[in-house]
Amino acid sequence: MSKSNYRNLEVWQTARFLARDIYRATRIFPRDERFGIVPQMRRAAVSILCNIAEGAGRWSARDQKNFYVIARGSALELESQLVIAEDVDYMSPEAAAELADRTCEVARMLNGLIRYLNSGRK
Repeated sequence: MSKSNYRNLEVWQTARFLARDIYRATRIFPRDERFGIVPQMRRAAVSILCNIAEGAGRWSARDQKNFYVIARGSALELESQLVIAEDVDYMSPEAAAELADRTCEVARMLNGLIRYLNSGRK
């Protein structure tokens, strides 16, 4: 199977490295969170990445947009989880802010894709 075109999307590449870094950051969370916030954060990060890929594979702009909207929702979910992780001292304020900034950047990029698809210029 050859590499798919979604891998060329800057937003997918950015989301990929964000997901990797969420996995790395959550490795140090308390052991009792292995069934709590850790899988939720990881799932949200992977959901962003996978919904971008799935949207890019759809034929219609409407279908693409729906998956990008879902990816954006997952980004906002992840941003909220990062706030909680900082609030309960699982992450330093600096680490949480850096990951939240990157998460917001992915959301902004998705906003751009959604606006582009809404414009009908595809």
